[in-house]
Amino acid sequence: MQTQFDKQQYLEWYESMLLQRKFEEKAGQLYGMQKIRGFCHLYIGQEAVSAGIMSALRPDDNLITAYRDHGLALAKGMTANECMAELYGKATGCTGGKGGSMHFFSKEKRFFGGHGIVGGQIGLGAGIAFADYYNENDRVTVCMFGDGAARQGILHETYNMAMLWNLPVIFICENNFYAMGTSVERTSKVLDISKMADSFDMPSETVDGMDPEAVHMAMEKAVTRAREKGGPTFLEIRTYRYRGHSMSDPAKYRTKEEEAKYKEQDPIQFVLKRIEDKKFATEEEIEAINEKVKKEVDECVKFAEESPWPDMSELYNHIYVQEDYPFIKD
Repeated sequence: MQTQFDKQQYLEWYESMLLQRKFEEKAGQLYGMQKIRGFCHLYIGQEAVSAGIMSALRPDDNLITAYRDHGLALAKGMTANECMAELYGKATGCTGGKGGSMHFFSKEKRFFGGHGIVGGQIGLGAGIAFADYYNENDRVTVCMFGDGAARQGILHETYNMAMLWNLPVIFICENNFYAMGTSVERTSKVLDISKMADSFDMPSETVDGMDPEAVHMAMEKAVTRAREKGGPTFLEIRTYRYRGHSMSDPAKYRTKEEEAKYKEQDPIQFVLKRIEDKKFATEEEIEAINEKVKKEVDECVKFAEESPWPDMSELYNHIYVQEDYPFIKD
């Protein structure tokens, strides 16, 4: 298991996390300008989770998540252009403007959605893993959900089947401590969510989600177990969202002191300090990354603004499957 991380890894983490942060800040601004409509759930504060997960995966591994999906999509390799265009509802978006904020998707990047039904993706994640199990390849599926979805009945049914069939799936609860505006303490007497795996004999761990090193190391163990046919793992990754549940949520259920405590642990500042302490990059190199990210975000907004709206003829497309099931024919 990797315990030391080199310059390249830290610079990759920094660039990925900074892109996610700046993309989301711009999305929030554009939402206020009514350029982006509908639901919009920002990932600000949770970037170490996505960074640590992706560095432990192969590009051909699968990932499925809930509606807070922008940062994960970018970390998985989807372009800022196609993501921003989707937020705008444009034809050049990753789902042709039909999905919007909650339903990013990329078959090429094996990113199987943002899903709006709370917990609905948990069963789907196990199904994707079953397809790889059936096809006898060594892909791993990462199935993500929030602390609110951890209370859904489908979780228990899925965990039982995943363990029974020894599926190559890693279940991840991004525990940001609030299901919409309801704290974990108000929804369960069991505050250690990782214990939910115990009754299924599923290996589990609680992970510091503000530290990409900790996330990567926990993921590395889980990925190795899955690839070597050791079955599922459940990771409760504790993180924190700086904004409300969605753009319509003022987050008045949290104290300023609580928010300040977590912002002191900001994951991007953690990575930047480690880069500086280890002298992995000069100020000029860091500034070059900052400028690269700024340019990428500016260009994706321009791309979205100039992209066409979907044609009315697209309205009834993609309702039914128009080819053989892609997982079965692999």
